[in-house]
Amino acid sequence: MIEGILEQLRQSTQLNVHNGWRVSDYFTGDISTWPIGSLNEKNYLIWAKGQKVFWAAQTITVPETLFLYPLQGMVLRLKLTWWAHNAKVYVNGSLIQEGDLFDSSARILLSNSVSSGDTFTVVLRLVSPQHDIGGLMQAVCLYENDYPDLVEPSFLADELTVLNDYLQKFVPEKLKFLSNCLASVDWQYSLADKQIFAKVVENIRAELKPLGSLLKKYSLNLLGHAHLDLAWLWPVEETWQVAHKTFTSVLNLQKDYHELIFGHTSAYLYQWLEINQNEQFKAIQKAVQEGRWEILGGMWVEPELNLVQGESLVRQLLYGQEYFLQKFGSPCQVAWLPDSFGFTWQLPQIFKLSGIKYFVTGKLHWNDTSKFPYGLFNWQGPDGSQIVTLMSPPNVAGVMDTNPIAMSQYAWNWSEQTGLNDALWLPGVGDHGGGPSRDMLEVQRRWQKSTFFPQVNFTSAQKYLEQIDVSNLPIWSNELYLEFHRGCYTTHAKQKQSNRFSESLLQQAELWSSLVCLLKIDNYYPDLLLEEAWKNILFNQFHDILPGTSIKEVFTLANVMWQQTKEIGQKILKDALEKIAASIIFPEAPMPEAKPFVIFNSLNTLRSELITLKLENYQICNFKGEVVERQYSWEGELLFLAQDLPPIGYCIYWLCPITEQRQIIPEQAEYILNNGILRVVVNQNTGELDSVYDLLEEKEILRDSGNQLRAFQDQGQYWDAWNIDPKYSQYPLERTKLESIKFLEAGPLRWRIKVIRSFRNSLLEQDYCLILNSSVLTIKNKIDWQEEHILLKATFPLNLESEKVAYEIACATIERPQNSTKQWEVPAIGWASIFDSTLNYGVSLLNDCKYGYDASNNTISLSLLRGSRWPDPSADLGIHEFNYAVYPHRGSWQDSRTLQYGRQFNSPCLIVSKLPVSQFKPFLSPNRSLFGWSNENLILMSLKQSQSKEKWILRIYEGEGKESKMEIESQENLVIKESLDCLENPIELSQWIHPWQIATYNISSN
Repeated sequence: MIEGILEQLRQSTQLNVHNGWRVSDYFTGDISTWPIGSLNEKNYLIWAKGQKVFWAAQTITVPETLFLYPLQGMVLRLKLTWWAHNAKVYVNGSLIQEGDLFDSSARILLSNSVSSGDTFTVVLRLVSPQHDIGGLMQAVCLYENDYPDLVEPSFLADELTVLNDYLQKFVPEKLKFLSNCLASVDWQYSLADKQIFAKVVENIRAELKPLGSLLKKYSLNLLGHAHLDLAWLWPVEETWQVAHKTFTSVLNLQKDYHELIFGHTSAYLYQWLEINQNEQFKAIQKAVQEGRWEILGGMWVEPELNLVQGESLVRQLLYGQEYFLQKFGSPCQVAWLPDSFGFTWQLPQIFKLSGIKYFVTGKLHWNDTSKFPYGLFNWQGPDGSQIVTLMSPPNVAGVMDTNPIAMSQYAWNWSEQTGLNDALWLPGVGDHGGGPSRDMLEVQRRWQKSTFFPQVNFTSAQKYLEQIDVSNLPIWSNELYLEFHRGCYTTHAKQKQSNRFSESLLQQAELWSSLVCLLKIDNYYPDLLLEEAWKNILFNQFHDILPGTSIKEVFTLANVMWQQTKEIGQKILKDALEKIAASIIFPEAPMPEAKPFVIFNSLNTLRSELITLKLENYQICNFKGEVVERQYSWEGELLFLAQDLPPIGYCIYWLCPITEQRQIIPEQAEYILNNGILRVVVNQNTGELDSVYDLLEEKEILRDSGNQLRAFQDQGQYWDAWNIDPKYSQYPLERTKLESIKFLEAGPLRWRIKVIRSFRNSLLEQDYCLILNSSVLTIKNKIDWQEEHILLKATFPLNLESEKVAYEIACATIERPQNSTKQWEVPAIGWASIFDSTLNYGVSLLNDCKYGYDASNNTISLSLLRGSRWPDPSADLGIHEFNYAVYPHRGSWQDSRTLQYGRQFNSPCLIVSKLPVSQFKPFLSPNRSLFGWSNENLILMSLKQSQSKEKWILRIYEGEGKESKMEIESQENLVIKESLDCLENPIELSQWIHPWQIATYNISSN
């Protein structure tokens, strides 16, 4: 009975006009000749995808009454909801409003005061998305009273719906009282006269006021917001225009709506405003000081968080918080990441070390398999750090003007889930900017006065979070894995390769530039250039750039920034290495024509590496002048094994000319690589691996053919670049075809077989490579990829049994289950590893620029390439060169130094062959470590000059889950002076490093 009365009330001032549209593919002046459009089974008006233009029109005539209620003098709005790349709304020939995919719901004002017989001709010009059909989903005429205290029937219906929902959920025994109250009214008589109806509303409110007071125990805390993607389906240049327009709108609204508090993120965006829209920037600074504008996020941009190294996360916060402190007086305390595609496990620690107290996201509402269990919780990182984390409201229709019922239902659900009667709500249009509208704020004020609605107040996120009792929150001790958008680990592979290369390049450039200064070789540190390059990286780590989910124009700019970063980093690194090389005391040359060169090791671990030089007619001597064993030339390259390269140090070698260089010519009947540690058999018909046999442990690691290049159909996903088809494994495609196989080298330093395979229009060239004294089988790839909606994986079925797989993540390792229905494609940085505890044996799969893995039935696979076509139709087309490697080992990944091998795989040694003349007297010994520490599990993150330019910052993390002590070993007497947080502020000194801890120190010469 209640529902029937509510529907009658609602229909007294609301009229569905959705089935009255006349449609056309082109505009003609006489819309009466257009045919009536047909609605589909969802009652949507749809048209073809591909940015096709679609016209819809109808003439709306105001009746005298709706269900007896007089409409004379009422405000008329047309509520529209569409799904279109672009939407234009014309009323009586004038353009009234525009929208797009993100601003897709509007309440169009047709008249401030209607009379019976008034007509309004509404014409819509709609353009479908490139990737999806267009849709017009809703068209409703809303007749509203323009008086603060006079409500129309549909408003009363919404109020009573809110009350009814509350009673059903919390006090169902009161529903009969509500029903009796409504049944006592003669609605037909009351609706026929506005004044009589107003008296009925007054009486109902008075009678139900005790029930309404129950609702006032709850509050909706509003923070105006406009999520703005710095780049996505529009170029970056458009972002600046949208930001300026959005912020202008907010500042203007705050003049009339003093209660409005607005929050926004991204130091990069504020910096652009400061430079290009300085008056607006000053206005924002003033609003911040007045408490009406909240600076959120703390980061340089809202980044991707699964595909970046820990140092990148630190820099996002270091540069972001530094900017906010300088320009707005204080760093942020609320990390705000509403749209990133999952959250790596070390974020709680990094946030805490960067001045962040709270973390807010709503992205896990997007999970496709299971509902995330908590709305408010303590998120605990692997080191034990905890941060209060809030799940923001789901992105429903999402705005105040269309969804007061959804808002109240959210408040009740929030209370049930968390026990809190105060909920946060974020009014405003987002993704492409927009923010709160004037109409939203008017609706907010109206509902603020309602008898049957929670209290409504604007607040800041920080104030809202500070008033919550967080003493007994549930704990989530794991990553926040998004069960969606799993293709982002693979799409646009070259962006990911540029990111991996650039992160490593700048860390090395900073390391050696810092050592130049610490060793007092030179006092110049290129701080401005390094910061410029880092900020290029941080911008390109935005959550729609690095994941590969933007339009082509975005990646064109990103590639320019990657190239700038490469040029800056390589020049700085070259200059620093040459300064150090020029400061070395070289021993006497073994012969007059000998030329010295220096090999540098940037890692804090001892290592050996096969060195190849583009030279002929030379041989290698060590710094003592002794000829290095096992060296030879091959196809214009000179090869030798550099052994025991010291941590964060270097070794000197000599190039000595000879008249004849030994050539190694492979003479091998079978396609077998054997370096005495591994024996690898390549199938001469398929190019796959028949066997990878550990000669030392007498263990065959493969259960079936290894390095299968498996292709799967991967289409039909709305979020094309984002999502892998969850059923892709059910759609395997034909196997690759072997085009050629050739033995290239047969030792004594390197063993190589080249395999060329084809798949449809693509060519896949691979080199299997073994090195002397190494347990790592490297697979070098050059792939010309020309496929559409196909996922390519490298697959290795293993002779191991394990329920879990270990994956490297930022500053830690995480174990995830095999055969998961949720985590069937997961991110990792440098490697993944399966360990069979019964056999005490494991296999690790290393990579130098790939991120997507899966593991099921003891088969581990690495995702190599995809073929998405939206939003960038050229994504992944072209030539890709990258490497991955199989590392069989006795013991677990910790026992076998997988972490160290993974770092070596991503950080080749550096060579300086042209030595400049030093401005200083050489003082460095020939072969040495410049500084380091004995515990290999303490991993170097960065060595850099502080932002204040007064300190030298050393950052490390514990990478194997065990307690260790940090003690610097240095001939230059470099010592730890103080412990710092990630913002380079002093904290309590400690050299004991807990498992998975990130530690930052100020170091100096004693």
